[in-house]
Amino acid sequence: MAGMSISAPEAGVSKRRLYRLGKRAQKQAETRRRIVEAAVDLHSTVGPARTSVAQIAVRAGVQRHTYYAHFPDERSLLLACSGFAMERDPLPDVEQWAALAPGAERIRRGLEELYAWYERNAAMMSCVLRDAEFDGPTREIVELRMGATFRRLFELLGEGMAERSQALLGVALDFGCWRVLGRTHGRTKAAAVMADAIVGLAP
Repeated sequence: MAGMSISAPEAGVSKRRLYRLGKRAQKQAETRRRIVEAAVDLHSTVGPARTSVAQIAVRAGVQRHTYYAHFPDERSLLLACSGFAMERDPLPDVEQWAALAPGAERIRRGLEELYAWYERNAAMMSCVLRDAEFDGPTREIVELRMGATFRRLFELLGEGMAERSQALLGVALDFGCWRVLGRTHGRTKAAAVMADAIVGLAP
């Protein structure tokens, strides 16, 4: 009704209720984050496909029913984990390379930044990409989180290239290429070697 106001005791009750609700929401958010962090740690060691709910619950310090209250299915967990991982360390901003002229310098710069990201996320990428080869849910999440960026990366670095050079660029962008060259020679030299090789294939 118009003109109605809350009395002092009623206002106090409302404030206490809001405070309790706020504390409860904060606690739920903290629990959810512990679950996600525990799952990401396991995904980076044993891989998503080999990580069980029991393992996550133990590492996060929660009961199974608490886990399922936050993540009722595998896909919801994978979405949360991949989102958390990408927020913590995003893929390189590929559009910034467009300011460089197409060719060796752009390729070298792009590969070096990509290899730096691979280096920081080597454990996670090793497990996740391995599992994506045979596990459908993992493969779906990899495509969702990384597919568009890598397609744009290939398009931008491969601008104006002949087919043979683009084929070698595809190899250079692969995580396995960094694992062979980057760990042996360092990301800067590896990026330079691949950039020179790609440009050297031009007719």
